[in-house]
Amino acid sequence: MIVAQISDLHIRVAGKLAYRKVDTAKYLRDAVAGLNRLDPPADLILATGDLTDAGDAAEYAYLRELLAPLRAPVYAVPGNHDAREAMRGSFGAGYLPERGHLSYVIDDYPLRIIALDSTAPREEGGHIDDERCAWLDARLAEDRRTTMIAMHHPPFATGLWGMDTLGFFGLEAFGEVVARHPHVARITSGHIHRPIVTGAYGTVVTVAPSVAHQLTLDLRPSRRATFSLEPPGFLLHRYDSGALVTHVVTFGDYEGPFPFREADGTFLR
Repeated sequence: MIVAQISDLHIRVAGKLAYRKVDTAKYLRDAVAGLNRLDPPADLILATGDLTDAGDAAEYAYLRELLAPLRAPVYAVPGNHDAREAMRGSFGAGYLPERGHLSYVIDDYPLRIIALDSTAPREEGGHIDDERCAWLDARLAEDRRTTMIAMHHPPFATGLWGMDTLGFFGLEAFGEVVARHPHVARITSGHIHRPIVTGAYGTVVTVAPSVAHQLTLDLRPSRRATFSLEPPGFLLHRYDSGALVTHVVTFGDYEGPFPFREADGTFLR
């Protein structure tokens, strides 16, 4: 089973740039083309938040137009730039709940996926309240298959001060829930616009790069977040016989592939 994870699309209405600089629609078109070239293809695509830049209906309509060529089904997870009701109206299609937080379960594949809404209205940082902790605990308890939790906000301090200071309400309680369920093989997130990996709560935690602009890597304290146009990318999670492996994929036009060996097996020198 292959799960492609795209994140932090920040789509604006047609013709508008994000932060007066980034043509996020162009980047998403390139990402869609790269995803459609995958061989073997992805079974599904997770879009882990900040799907639009302002969360309005026009942006979601344009987003759906840009995503339409994808051959694999798309499952959307909200980010702090998204708006629940506008997102529900655009992506409702049977898997988003009709009311409340936008958390749900994907049960139709060998790897079970729990999409967890880590947002709160008008807040930039993560937010998982008691209701969502109880919901997550119940979903994890009802099925012991290997599980991935997909959310927008990474549940750990990244060392990037400008993002870490946004905070994460309910992080300790969330960690206690996850630690009780050893079948959680991965927590995957977005928000940071950089690929990151760490261990926490008895599992592996990954952060996807943005399919558009990337956060500048600056680990100095008290530094405000800035962005750069480093190569965009996405994560590719491969699940097979209980093993879950994650790859970072950049997309663009590159030379190759080239062989390492001659036809007779000798290395090229």
